[in-house]
Amino acid sequence: MSKIFYGLLLVLLLAPGAPARAQGARAERLTIEGRLARTVEAGGWLVNTASRKYLILNADRFSGESWFREGAAVVAEGETKPDVVTIHQEGVPFEARTMRPRGGEQAGGGAGTPPAAAHPTRVTVTGESVVESQPDTGVVQLAVVTQNASASEAQAENAARTEAVVRAVREAAGPGAEVKTSGYSLQPQYAYKEGAAPTITSYIARNAVMVTTGQLNRIGPVIDAASRAGANNVDNLSFTLRRDDEPRDRALAEATREALRKARVVAQALDGRIVRVVEVQESGTVRPPVPIPYQRELRVADAVANVQTPVEPGTLEVRSQVQLVVEIETR
Repeated sequence: MSKIFYGLLLVLLLAPGAPARAQGARAERLTIEGRLARTVEAGGWLVNTASRKYLILNADRFSGESWFREGAAVVAEGETKPDVVTIHQEGVPFEARTMRPRGGEQAGGGAGTPPAAAHPTRVTVTGESVVESQPDTGVVQLAVVTQNASASEAQAENAARTEAVVRAVREAAGPGAEVKTSGYSLQPQYAYKEGAAPTITSYIARNAVMVTTGQLNRIGPVIDAASRAGANNVDNLSFTLRRDDEPRDRALAEATREALRKARVVAQALDGRIVRVVEVQESGTVRPPVPIPYQRELRVADAVANVQTPVEPGTLEVRSQVQLVVEIETR
């Protein structure tokens, strides 16, 4: 105990107006467990337990130890001193015979330097999950391609055929479908002769129409209707998931459980336990099935034969990845 702190206690005990010892109060031998904290008393230290505070009267005896610091978990054996009165009377006065870090072995009868208390170890783990789900939206991109020696004739023919295609696909796609122009181009075609400048031989007009529908069974009929109306190319066909909350939630929950499982395995291997989750990071994607290389030229023969185009949407993969940073306390 510091001389200033101890002298202050003696002055208070000897002063005429000092508080009397509580009626019936007796010294008790106790073993207390708690964490070290500074007190408002001059040079004083407390041990905060789960139920109360104890003012360490002889903290100087242990303050030179490497583990003696604010917040350290300690075990102390000693005796309460009900006769001692301090200015602030913060905590039960307690004189420690021994004090050691909680979980450490004390050497030399209380005066040695025990091993420092273990600190939590941070570990980063990753959990992944894949959930398969049926797509709810189909997207098909059709094109009308016309060629003519005159640019205006190529454009005019393309416009007439495209208008017919749009009417046909709107009817085939049904209510709620979205039909829109996704691209347009007019390009000259050149003839090349050695020693001469290239000459324009014709013009190609191209108008692309994108159809988006939630009725997947109509994708095939849309392609067939477009073919009969004058479309002569399918640029792309794909499927997606617009209402993805439920599969994303499932994937996220499974990835989180997988990350926690890995963290518990690591904790058991270290002979410890998970104290808390420090940080969580999540990322997720929706991956379609194998891309459909559906680029084909639509022929009039197909329409005449009235062949129905088969389309199978397959399934989508909803992926989720969760990274956890956890603290593991080892024994």
